[in-house]
Amino acid sequence: MSELTLLLNAADAGDRQAAAQLLPLVYGELRRLAAARLAAEPSGHTLQPTALVHEAYVRLVESPGGEKWDHRGHFFAAAAEAMRRILIDNARRKAAVRHGGGMERRVLESDAAASPEPREDLLALDEALDRLAEEDPLKANLVKLRYFAGLSLAEAADVLEISERTAGRHWAYARAWLRRAVEGGSLS
Repeated sequence: MSELTLLLNAADAGDRQAAAQLLPLVYGELRRLAAARLAAEPSGHTLQPTALVHEAYVRLVESPGGEKWDHRGHFFAAAAEAMRRILIDNARRKAAVRHGGGMERRVLESDAAASPEPREDLLALDEALDRLAEEDPLKANLVKLRYFAGLSLAEAADVLEISERTAGRHWAYARAWLRRAVEGGSLS
């Protein structure tokens, strides 16, 4: 077992010292994943990469009765899921009527015409991803690792213990399936 896996399991068991030693080992990679994920979010997003990393880390390491980490990939897959949940919760909170509902923040400039920015609908993607997980959990996990954790196809294939070629086929299928689901096409 690697030092990281040992520290993950010790922190999971409640060892505060292990949790303190763990953060410097995983912080850089978690920060990179968070920055990449937030770069894809619409402008005006108030959540910063550091805040996303800290929230995900707290959810993963300091929650009582968590799971045991088999290896580094398992931890980062769980981190991707935690970041996904945080972003979804944040999107739902912002979509609430008391937070402006469907209104969109725009910066007005006197010499430029306002034009809507292309933006992905994170809530629609989340719903579609949940439906894909019901139909095919492996493909849904691949999407989470690639999209939310920022893993390469080879890294995601390694975490899921499938060949890179199989991962490539699953990735192509899942992207097409999700695009159709988000755009409102029939999935039957």
